[in-house]
Amino acid sequence: MEQNKRYFRLGLFVTVAVVILAVILFILGGRSLFQPTLTFETYFKDSVAGLDIGAPVKFKGVPLGQVVEIVGSAPLYELNEPVDKRRSYIVVRVKLSGNEKQVREWRRDLDAMVTMGLRAQTQLAGITGQQYLALDILDPKTHPTLPFDWKPEYPYVPSAPSFTGELLANAHQFIASLNKADVALLGQNLNKLVVTLNDKISALPVKELSADAVEVVEGARVAVARVNEVLAKPDVDAAVHNLASASARLDRLLAEPGFKQTVDNAAQISARLRKLADSGDLDRMAKNINDAAARIDGVIRDNQYDVRVLVQDLRVTAGNLRTLSETLKRYPAGALLGGPPDKVKIPGKSP
Repeated sequence: MEQNKRYFRLGLFVTVAVVILAVILFILGGRSLFQPTLTFETYFKDSVAGLDIGAPVKFKGVPLGQVVEIVGSAPLYELNEPVDKRRSYIVVRVKLSGNEKQVREWRRDLDAMVTMGLRAQTQLAGITGQQYLALDILDPKTHPTLPFDWKPEYPYVPSAPSFTGELLANAHQFIASLNKADVALLGQNLNKLVVTLNDKISALPVKELSADAVEVVEGARVAVARVNEVLAKPDVDAAVHNLASASARLDRLLAEPGFKQTVDNAAQISARLRKLADSGDLDRMAKNINDAAARIDGVIRDNQYDVRVLVQDLRVTAGNLRTLSETLKRYPAGALLGGPPDKVKIPGKSP
C-alpha cells in the first residue's frame, strides 16, 4: 500500500512537471503557432551564395519574415523531366509572420503587387557580407518573370537579379555586342594612344625639368635652414614666453568673478535695451525730445525781440556791476556812506 502511494506521488509529480514544461514552452514560442503566416516562393536562375535559411526578408527596409527553405527546382518540380530540359532554378521559400493585419494585407494584395512589379532580390547587409532577401516594386518590362512549366506549391513572386548581377550582365552584353571590327578599331586606337604618349614623353625636356627640380629642392633646403635659424634665436623664445604669459593673464582675467559680473551686467543692460526697443519706449522718448526741441524753437522764434531786449539789459546790468566793483575797490567806505570822507584838520597847522 505504501509503495502504491509512492508510485502515485511520483506519477503525479511527473505529470505536473510535464504540464508546467508545456505551459512554459507555449509561453515562449507556442503562441506563434496561432499567428497568421503567409508562405510564398521565388525562383533564381543564378547562384544565391550567401543567402542562408533564416535570413531576413524586408520590403523596402521593413522586416517582414525570414527564409525558411532553399532548394533546387529539380527535386521539387522536375523529377520527371530529362536532365537536359530541366530549368535548374533555385527555389527560395519565404514565410511572412508577425503583425496579423500586415500578413492579411499581404495575402490579399500579393497578386496585385506582383502585377505592379513586385520582385525579390538578394542584397548584402552592410559590410558583413551576409545576404538577405529584399522585396521591392520594379519595372515589370525590364524585370520579366522566369519561364517555368509547373504549378507552384505556394504563391509565386518573381525574382530580379541583384545590382551586382545586373552590372555583370550589362558588361557581358556590352562585350557580346562588340564585333570583330569594333575590337580591331579599339586595338588600333589603343596603339595610336600608346605611340602618342611615347612621343610626348620623348619630347619632354627631361634635363631642364631635372635641373628645375634640383633648384626647387635646394631652395626648400635654404628656406628650412632659415626657418631653423629664426626659431633658434632667443627672441623667438622670449616672444613665445610673453605670449604664454599674456595667455595666462587673460585666463586669470576671464576667471575673475568681477569680469563675469561685468559680462552679466552688460548682458542685462543689453537685454533691457532690447526690451525697451521692442516695447517702443525708446521711440516714444526720441519723439518727446523732438517735440520739446520743436516747442523751444517756437518759443524762441515767437519771443525773439523780447530775448534781444533782455540780452541788452543784461549787458547794461553787467556794465553797472563792473563799475560798482571798481568803485568798491577804490572807495569801499564811500560806496557805503555816499561819498569820500572829509579831510581831518590838525591843530596848530595852517589849512
